[in-house]
Amino acid sequence: MSEIIKIEELYKIYRQGNNEVRALNGISLKVEKGEFVAIVGHSGSGKTTLMNVLGCLDTPTSGIYTLEGKNVSSLSDYQLSIIRNRHIGFIFQGFNLIPNLDALENVELPLIYRGMRREQRRKIALESLERVGLGNRIHHRPAEMSGGQQQRVAIARAIAARPPIILADEPTGNLDTTSGKEILKILLELNAEGKTVILITHDLGIASHANRIVEIRDGQIISDRPARPAVS
Repeated sequence: MSEIIKIEELYKIYRQGNNEVRALNGISLKVEKGEFVAIVGHSGSGKTTLMNVLGCLDTPTSGIYTLEGKNVSSLSDYQLSIIRNRHIGFIFQGFNLIPNLDALENVELPLIYRGMRREQRRKIALESLERVGLGNRIHHRPAEMSGGQQQRVAIARAIAARPPIILADEPTGNLDTTSGKEILKILLELNAEGKTVILITHDLGIASHANRIVEIRDGQIISDRPARPAVS
C-alpha cells in the first residue's frame, strides 16, 4: 500500500481572549491507501477538528497536511473546495440531504459542481443508488424515507464522484441498531473495493470493525493500534 494521507506536527489553536485552546496539539498521522481507520475520542478530544482538517473543511494553524502527495495545509478556500469535490466523499451523522430534492437529485449534486453533463451524472447517480440498495426509492424525498435510507442516500452521494477517500463522521449515530449495521456493512464493502475509509466515532464497538483505531485525547494521539487483522 502507498501513503494517501500524512500529517506532521499539526496544530489547530483557537484564542479566546487571553486564553489559548489547542484543539490539535502536535498531531502526526499516516494513512495508507485502502486502509479503514477509526478515529475515536470523547467530546472535546479534538477528533472533530481533526476530521475538519482531514476533510479540507478547515486549515491548521501550523504543521503539514499532505493528501495524495500534495501539500494542502495552506491552500485557498477555492482550492480546498476542488479537492473536497474530487478526492473526498463525506458522510455525516445528520445526513445533510437537501429536503426539497429527491434521492436522485441529492446524489447528483456533487456531479453538477464538477460540470458533468446531465445524462452522465444521472447515470452515475442511478448506479450509486442501486449500489446502496435504493434503486426503487430514487424519487423519494428525505422526509419520505427512514433514517437508514437517508444515510444510504448520503453514502450514494459520497461515492458518486468516485473519490478515493470516504470520510464518515458518526455515520451510525442517528440510526437504530439494524440500520447502523447496514451502513457499517456498506462501508466495509467500499473498503474491500479499495476505498480508503476514515471513520470518526465515539463507539468502540463500531470502531472495532476498522483496521486501525486511533484514539485522541486533549488534541493528541494517545493510542494507534490494530483493530482487526488486515485482509491479505
